[in-house]
Amino acid sequence: MTTPKYKRIVLKLSGEAFKGNSTHVIDPATVSTISLQIKQVVAMGVQVGIVVGSGNILRGAEAAKLGVDRVTADYAGMLGTIINALILQDALEKIGVVTRTQTAIDVQKVAEPYIRRRAIRHLEKGRVVILAAGTGNPYMTTDTASALRAIEIEADALLMSKNNVDGIYNADPRKDPNAKKFDHLTYLEAINLRLAVMDTTTLSLCMENKLPIIVFDFQGENSIVRVVMGEPIGTIVTGG
Repeated sequence: MTTPKYKRIVLKLSGEAFKGNSTHVIDPATVSTISLQIKQVVAMGVQVGIVVGSGNILRGAEAAKLGVDRVTADYAGMLGTIINALILQDALEKIGVVTRTQTAIDVQKVAEPYIRRRAIRHLEKGRVVILAAGTGNPYMTTDTASALRAIEIEADALLMSKNNVDGIYNADPRKDPNAKKFDHLTYLEAINLRLAVMDTTTLSLCMENKLPIIVFDFQGENSIVRVVMGEPIGTIVTGG
């Protein structure tokens, strides 16, 4: 295949993607590697939206378990995604990729507010759009935000990158050596198996809107480019 399979994508980058295998909150080398792959994808004419998480900085649900008010914790997590978005924007711009960051909560000193039509216009002009702060609502994960944004901007696929996990398994492969990898699942199978790879709200949104999900390891060699080209890596979740 010489042309990309997908013309417009949303790439979900977890907070762990910014950390890589480093002990630091953000590993510049890992962010640089991701940025270079994104540049290749943009050069192929693919329109790229990116939703970022904040697990390397703060997870709202985990902070709530430590006694922080859940709503406060979730808003703090949203601010963490904005930090990651700005870091990624800087890395992309340093290698010549025109980038815009849009956020679901207002921080107009550093980013645009999320406006669907404006985001689509940026994509049509070949700009990467980083979508931060989740949906702007507490109790909603950034996985759910990635599905929602992908549907809103009419993406062809949702690419869910994982750190050192190359797809969906029936158990955690980092803990269970007998864990079985799935090459393909339907939305209902993924929901019924109650797999921890993403929440049911995300799966339900994608199922209702027939949005394919590809789960893959971003640390695999040229993995983002390979997924966009349609190579059968990771696990694909579709309607059938």
